Amino acid sequence: MKIDVWSDYACPFCYIGKRRLENALSQFPHRDKVEVVFRSFQLDPSAKVNGNKDIHDVLAGKYGMSRDKAKEMNEQVGEQARGVGLDFHFDTMVHTNTFDSHRLSHYASGQGKGAEMSERLLRAYFTDSLNLGERSVLVSLAAEMGLDQAETAAMLESDAYIHEVNGDIEEGQRLGITGVPFFVINNKYAVSGAQPGPVFTEVLDTVWAEEQEAPALQVVGKGQSQGSTDDGCSDGSCSI
Repeated sequence: MKIDVWSDYACPFCYIGKRRLENALSQFPHRDKVEVVFRSFQLDPSAKVNGNKDIHDVLAGKYGMSRDKAKEMNEQVGEQARGVGLDFHFDTMVHTNTFDSHRLSHYASGQGKGAEMSERLLRAYFTDSLNLGERSVLVSLAAEMGLDQAETAAMLESDAYIHEVNGDIEEGQRLGITGVPFFVINNKYAVSGAQPGPVFTEVLDTVWAEEQEAPALQVVGKGQSQGSTDDGCSDGSCSI
C-alpha cells in the first residue's frame, strides 16, 4: 500500500494530520506493508525568506480578520496539536518561503533520510521557531540527520531538486488539490485535511481488504487447440 501525502512545512494541519496518520498506522496490523511518501506543496509561494510579519498578522491579512481573531484561531489549532502530542509556538514562528525546505526533503529522501527530515523540518518550524527559508538553518538540520553539511550546502546553492518540487506541485494541481494535507492512497482513495484517527483507520482497512481480494484468474480460449506435440504440449501450452 502506498500513501502519497501532499503537505507544506508551514502548514499546521499538515503536522497534525501527519501525526494522526502515524497514530493510525501504529495500530494497523500491516503497517510494515505501507509506504508513505511526502510530496511538496506550497501554501504561499510568494512568501519572502525574511519577512517582517508574525504568524498572527499573516493569518489576519490572508483572511481579512482582526489580529485578535487570528490569534484566537491559532490558539485553537495549537489545542488540536497538543491533542496529538505536539507543541506549537505560534507567537515566535517565522513566516518564510518553504521552497528550499522541500528541495532538502527530496535530497534527504535520496539519502534514505526522507521521513526523518520531514519530521525535523516540521518540528523546526512549529516548535523551534526556526527560519526554514535560510539555507544555513537547513544545512544545520540536515547535519542533525547525518547528512553531509558541505554536500547539502552545495545542493541548496545549485538548482538541484527544483524540478522534483515543481513536479509534485504540478501533479497536485492535476489532482485538483487546493489545500493540504492531502492523502492519496493507492491512487484510488483520498483523504483531505487532518481528519480524525478513525478516518485513517477506516481507509487503511478498506484498501488492505481490497488488495487481498485479487480477482480469480479467468481463462479464455480453453479447449481451442493450437496444436500438440509428442512432448506433452497441447492447447497451445505445455504442461509439466
